[in-house]
Amino acid sequence: MKRFLVAATTALCASQPAFAADPSVGAQEWRQCRACHMITAPDGETVQRGGRVGPNLYGLIGRRAGSVEGFRYGEGLSAAGAAGLVWSEATLTAYLQGPDAFLQAQLGDAGAQSNMDAHTVTNPADMAAYLATFN
Repeated sequence: MKRFLVAATTALCASQPAFAADPSVGAQEWRQCRACHMITAPDGETVQRGGRVGPNLYGLIGRRAGSVEGFRYGEGLSAAGAAGLVWSEATLTAYLQGPDAFLQAQLGDAGAQSNMDAHTVTNPADMAAYLATFN
């Protein structure tokens, strides 16, 4: 059932009409993300300095949720990744609009929670478009 829900939600997100996201707006909003996240290329080049509370966001689009080696994810995000959630601009936008609600829908579990719930961004589609530039 969980795999069906993940597949259905991912398909729904992918079928939504294209949005006019602006990566430059996401870049301006990055300031609130860098308290917890950094963007560091695989060769070690620091693209955006930031904290280490959250995982490195370089290469996020196309990555299975909860899969950065050595990082401890919350149970909700780990379970969504194990059930097949892969980040796309659409799924990341939906997640950033309400992390707990997104994970609850993905997992069919009203108790699923994200460690990021209190830190939603103002322009989720723009942030997703900005992060997609680092793939």
